Amino acid sequence: MITHIQGKLVEKNPTDVVIDCNGVGYFLNISLHTFSQIPDQEALKLYTHLIVREDSHTLYGFSSISEREIFKLLLSVSGIGANTARTMLSSLSPQQVKEGIAHGDVALIQSIKGIGAKTAARVILDLKDKVLKVYDIDEVSVNKNNTNKDEALSALEVLGFAKKQAERVVDKIVSKQPDATVENIIKEALKNL
Repeated sequence: MITHIQGKLVEKNPTDVVIDCNGVGYFLNISLHTFSQIPDQEALKLYTHLIVREDSHTLYGFSSISEREIFKLLLSVSGIGANTARTMLSSLSPQQVKEGIAHGDVALIQSIKGIGAKTAARVILDLKDKVLKVYDIDEVSVNKNNTNKDEALSALEVLGFAKKQAERVVDKIVSKQPDATVENIIKEALKNL
């Protein structure tokens, strides 16, 4: 529902921030990773995830979309709540969490406070395929063009184009212009779809 909040940083603590957005102060729970990424200046934009429960509406803030996506993936695992997911992102960087899951590193995931061997194994079992698919970690080197191509394909799917048709058009564009940006790939694809 609320995808990001941009405004004036009013209060900054290791676990939360308050952002004034047009006279309304939003309290956002954050990880230590996000805390370390927040500059000490007034203007601030954080990507958010809203969790609605019977007794509360809680906003979580993230310095990057990638961190928010990892948080959402972690929430999809049985036994992992918002606080545990936030602790994971406070103990490890989003990149370390992604790589730990992708490489099946149970010890790394289990090293986080509050996560036992069974939960660590469940996190890896539930998320390994998703992480490998979404972030292309299983490839030895992540090719920049693949990332741009994948982002463009994802955007075209969201716009309602059929995946196979969009893939054919995007493949042609990438073969002609290997260094094309995501925006250029999408613009060219829209002309040809």
